[in-house]
Amino acid sequence: MPFLTIFTAPKPFTDPHIDTIQCNAIQSWEQLGADVEVLLIGEEDGMAEAAAALEVKHLPDVARNKWGTPLVSSLFALARQNSQGALMAYVNADILLLPDFLETARLVAEQAERFVIVGRRWDLDVRQRLTFTSNWESELRREVQNQGVLHAPSGSDFFIFPRLIFTDIPDFAIGRAGWDNWMIYQGLQQGWPVVDATESLTAVHQNHDYSHLPKGQIHYDLEETRINAALGGGMQNMYMILDASHEFVDGRVRRTRFRPARFVRRLERLVYSPDQQGFRWLLTRRLRRLRRKLV
Repeated sequence: MPFLTIFTAPKPFTDPHIDTIQCNAIQSWEQLGADVEVLLIGEEDGMAEAAAALEVKHLPDVARNKWGTPLVSSLFALARQNSQGALMAYVNADILLLPDFLETARLVAEQAERFVIVGRRWDLDVRQRLTFTSNWESELRREVQNQGVLHAPSGSDFFIFPRLIFTDIPDFAIGRAGWDNWMIYQGLQQGWPVVDATESLTAVHQNHDYSHLPKGQIHYDLEETRINAALGGGMQNMYMILDASHEFVDGRVRRTRFRPARFVRRLERLVYSPDQQGFRWLLTRRLRRLRRKLV
């Protein structure tokens, strides 16, 4: 029986570059071995064919909003109903994973019953199909070290969690900002350790444009993002990796250590003004600029 179920909602496979990086990502997940099962959820163009070619399970019947965007609630429900793993992981379909992803999941699960593992990604330009030879991992790590850029802690590209949690999720639109921030907020509200594993696992984001979105807009400017924020309880609940309560370092889950950026982020949350005006909002913006410099 698989230990970990990785599920995702890929973009259409019609754009050659998107097809390349998504197939790269999914194949990297398969390299994790028999303890991992992979689910592709949705019915975007080319997905059924890609799932068949890559020999992974395809679940097409996902619920969508009025724009046709899959709903996070439906994705999680379908994955839970059609999987066996004790742990589950939602991973964006352009993320390359290495064996330390599974290793980290195992070690955290040995130390906590309920938890959420998050981490910052490395951005890397990848233009060709990867060949998964015996040394592919060392070659990728070398490329990340030489050319990769550690992404800001404001967005999350993966979540690892036990299958018994996150059973009730609002109808967020996938691929739009806000829902990933709510996942961190919800974990903290429930008292689960939200574990920043940036130092222990390498998740590699293959860079791409936003031509798959309406008018090529980045998702922060879309109405669906504003709806996501409202469903999550407002911008004050849009947490980030800096808000994690724990970190995974040297094989152990422990409380996060002091970091200037974390301290400033805490102040930012304390003074935040929901109406986004007045002195508190001015102070929030200044703290935000300072925090970005410190990361």
